[in-house]
Amino acid sequence: MITIDDFKKTEIRVGRIMSAERVEGSEKLVKFQVSFGGLGERQIIAGVGLFFKDVLELVDRKVAFAFNLEPRTLMGLESQGMVLGVGDGEAFSLLSVDASVPEGSLVR
Repeated sequence: MITIDDFKKTEIRVGRIMSAERVEGSEKLVKFQVSFGGLGERQIIAGVGLFFKDVLELVDRKVAFAFNLEPRTLMGLESQGMVLGVGDGEAFSLLSVDASVPEGSLVR
């Protein structure tokens, strides 16, 4: 178990997926370019490729991202955050946000 103070350290923000492409040589990894409004853009690498036949369907969706994670390198690509999703192994969904919510908004 973690404390509420530990949980509060995670900055979850709304980002709009600007582009999505499969990472060459990987069945799972997808490279996203994400806009966080006035906070800029980031590259996010996520292991969600098995759940989406066409990753281009994710473009322009607003979803929740862990924003303040330390960058990590996956298959030679730097990931500057983590997309949040929910699933049980068969069913899976990214945590989507209404289109009216501005990019960069803090999830509370």
